[in-house]
Amino acid sequence: MAQKSPLLSSVREKLRVKHYSIRTEQSYVYWIKYYIRFHGTRHPAEMGASEIESFLTHLAVDRKVTASTQNQALSAILFLYQKVLEIDLPYLEDVTRASKPSRLPTVFTPRQAMEVINGLPQQYILMAELMYGAGLRVMECVRLRVKDVDFDYSQIIVRSGKGAKDRVTLLPDRSVAALQAQIEKVRVLHERELEQGFGRVYLPFALERKYPNANREFGWQYVFPAARRSVDPRSGFEQRHHFGEQSLQRAVKKSILASGINKQASCHTFRHSFATHLLENGYDIRTVQELMGHKDVRTTQIYTHVMNKGANAVMSPLDA
Repeated sequence: MAQKSPLLSSVREKLRVKHYSIRTEQSYVYWIKYYIRFHGTRHPAEMGASEIESFLTHLAVDRKVTASTQNQALSAILFLYQKVLEIDLPYLEDVTRASKPSRLPTVFTPRQAMEVINGLPQQYILMAELMYGAGLRVMECVRLRVKDVDFDYSQIIVRSGKGAKDRVTLLPDRSVAALQAQIEKVRVLHERELEQGFGRVYLPFALERKYPNANREFGWQYVFPAARRSVDPRSGFEQRHHFGEQSLQRAVKKSILASGINKQASCHTFRHSFATHLLENGYDIRTVQELMGHKDVRTTQIYTHVMNKGANAVMSPLDA
């Protein structure tokens, strides 16, 4: 299907009107194109529930995708029918669902977490400290704005986290001085860019229209800016984006391997470790739920199963 097809243009336009992220837009367009090609480039309006079911079954049986990937594909297709084509679909009954394994989260010990952090190149250490010390997801970390760091209250405001929810988490004392120094570097960089006629930054949702000058304000700048300016794919303006999350992920993975820690770990392991270690230190599960931004306390309870002493501090009879 042509890249500039009217249908895909309509999909992109509707996604932007509804303030979906650029990554979600790219993902949804990919799955919609895949769905159409799978059915011989037939127009989606000519297809329905049976074609969707056969496509999702193909993903689970032939492609062996994960449950989350299959759900993402389904969300993209439902968006196409319900929001773009405005077609109501009957309930999808005959889909072979991808299995969703029940896995416990991988967690560092406090010593392992600090070993990984200290083994990173200097430019990554502060970001890793915030993932571990504040429970930030990798994208929440690299997208952090200057205005959302509150030194007076020792807290970080996470904007539009998972599920488009805001939350407040703590700011580790250990990271305050480094974070203040980093923000001062951003200030110097921003002032220089303004003098050169740049200094723009991407604003979420419709804020750019509501506050046309806010995209050049210091408070909206990223705490961890990219090394170079780039052209925004939506606006076409040259501006400075946030630090690349893939670079951070690669650096963390390399440090984990170098440390000799035999765990299937990643940046997200810092967030799992944050929650687990707070519970081990006696903090209330509801407090941890709030800091993590979990909608349901049952999501937080999974960390009780990987605590140092188990869910109920049970001692083995061998150790009694």
